[in-house]
Amino acid sequence: MKKSLIANGVVFLSACALATMVTACGGKTASAPSADSGKAKAEDKTIRIEGAFRGEEEARFQEIVKIFNEKSGYNVVYTGSPDFEVQIQVETQAGTPPDIAALPQPGTMKRFADAGYLKPLPAEVVSAIDANYASVWKDLGSHKGQVYGIFHRVNAKSFVWYNKKEWAKRGYTIPKTWDELKKLEDRMVSDGIAPWSIGFESAAATGWVGTDWLEDMMLRTAGPDVYDKWVNHEIAFDDPAVKKALGYCGEVFLNKKYVLGGPNNIIAQNYGDSVKPLFTNPPTAMMNRQGNFITGFMQDEIQANLEENVGVFALPSVDPKWGTPVLGGGDQFVAFTDKPGVKEFMVFLTTWEACAPWARIGGALFPHKTQNFDDYGNSLERDIAKILVNATVFRFDASDLMPTEVGSGSFWTGMVNYVSGAENADQCLKTIEETWPR
Repeated sequence: MKKSLIANGVVFLSACALATMVTACGGKTASAPSADSGKAKAEDKTIRIEGAFRGEEEARFQEIVKIFNEKSGYNVVYTGSPDFEVQIQVETQAGTPPDIAALPQPGTMKRFADAGYLKPLPAEVVSAIDANYASVWKDLGSHKGQVYGIFHRVNAKSFVWYNKKEWAKRGYTIPKTWDELKKLEDRMVSDGIAPWSIGFESAAATGWVGTDWLEDMMLRTAGPDVYDKWVNHEIAFDDPAVKKALGYCGEVFLNKKYVLGGPNNIIAQNYGDSVKPLFTNPPTAMMNRQGNFITGFMQDEIQANLEENVGVFALPSVDPKWGTPVLGGGDQFVAFTDKPGVKEFMVFLTTWEACAPWARIGGALFPHKTQNFDDYGNSLERDIAKILVNATVFRFDASDLMPTEVGSGSFWTGMVNYVSGAENADQCLKTIEETWPR
């Protein structure tokens, strides 16, 4: 998954600059005359929502908004912006936030809640969350004992992709545990085929694929609580729990028999190209771990019939107490006001009615446990959605939550150095730890 390259410091400085301009221009716009009662009444029915959805995503979300407006009589108006993360900072500081916002970073919800900008969700909305989501999603939307966020569309990337026809021909079956995966890897090697195709190359962002692997293994070996401490630097980056997870990665990355082209090819191969060897004739590798976006990088003839050509399963569990965790991201909707219509829209987002149209078109996943999987356009998306819904542990990408110096800096380069052999595990993790801002 492409990493966010927006540094927190840049966002803060940009927000301050824009806020200064607002103040210099005279502050808030004067209120409309109250004499026009008809206009005021109409404005009372308008619910402003802001977020980062644009283009096709915005078009899909607008269809959801249209359904709500037609059935409720409210006038929800959504505005997407490429500068949303800066814009929402400015608006909250100026006291002019929208009624609802879709926040892409979980840390933003917590900061806004601590600042008193957000309204805790009322009991009716919380009850709808309890009815329609697994508890993990309520936990992710909560802060200091209050529920603030509702998740709608999400993305996930703890998936292993394979060539369905080739696996059927070879008699391979989907592994459910890490031990089963290791047995399958060894069988593939004995069959003369590389189990994995992996690519770290991504121009200036080279290495992010490696961070995703380590994050997945942290969830599988250390569990969500330790993962959270790692993200927040409550344990050091070179803590034994991190070294253990990196060891699991190294069993794959550093084994020339397990990876197509060996470690050198991991560094050189582009992440988008890394899925292609699974579908060459003949295939030169059997598996590729990546997010649900990777289908867009498969060969055209494969994309023409994904259901027939492509299979997918969750990266297997290591410790059964954590189940099969899922790593990903998503926008959570939060409320800045409690005006009429806000509660109603938030309840609506918890229902499958607010998701089904987008699911039918494709390109989106939803965590609702009440969803109808048949609404997804193909079996591949249905399988992915089931993995997501069945997960009892879901966490956001750690590197996206860490300070920029680490998350999109030393963590990326550290994984490259580890795979290339420039640093061993201890050196890699120690170097990353030393770059954490003090």
